[in-house]
Amino acid sequence: MYAHQIMARKVLSTTPDSTILDAANIMLQHRVSGLPVVDHDGTLVGIITEGDFLHRSELGTGRKRNWLMTFILGPGKWAEDYVLEHGRKVSEIMTRAPFTVAEDAPLTTVVELMEKNNVKRLPVVRGGKLVGIITRSNLLRTVARLARDIPAPTENDDQIRRRILDEIEGNAWCPLGLSVIVRGGIVHLSGLITESRFRKAAIVAAENVPGVIEVHDHLCWGDSFSGFYLKSPDDQGLEKQAH
Repeated sequence: MYAHQIMARKVLSTTPDSTILDAANIMLQHRVSGLPVVDHDGTLVGIITEGDFLHRSELGTGRKRNWLMTFILGPGKWAEDYVLEHGRKVSEIMTRAPFTVAEDAPLTTVVELMEKNNVKRLPVVRGGKLVGIITRSNLLRTVARLARDIPAPTENDDQIRRRILDEIEGNAWCPLGLSVIVRGGIVHLSGLITESRFRKAAIVAAENVPGVIEVHDHLCWGDSFSGFYLKSPDDQGLEKQAH
């Protein structure tokens, strides 16, 4: 799946010249924890979140200063913090150049960015302009929808899966981390192969099991020395269609 398939297209936003009071009221009214910041032509210029309100003079939660930190960081850092703690405009406290994704970004990329940078939302941009947003709740709703739409395996599906595993496992060409999912006779093979011939062997083994309607290949090819890997031809084809 890709970013454009799960992103929210109607995005609440604010502008750099808006007051932080206006931004806070929007967040409270709509129960969101962050807002993209866009200029007059819709270009994304920043993002403001609940975290930007933690260290504020109104709360008495400004950052503590001491002579050692001043010596290490210099007075410029304290000047920067002063603006964050006392600024009244969104442009003065927002995070500039936030992490973003393109519409055709795979969900794996979206999740990796969120985890690596500890962010809860990612603006989706096209040519620098805001076209959507993905939040962790978007991902949660997608998981719930997909889980609801996937039929539960039947007793026959379980039998097919066991027979496929029995046929493949134990062979020298068995994919590493082999995963077999069967729903309504449709088989999905996942795992890592180190030689292209292993792919065909695994597919043929699955196709020959009675009750199998079709086999979907998600086997990745990887080189153990370089760490380079390629997605399956099936998955590469799906990515091209999405583009």
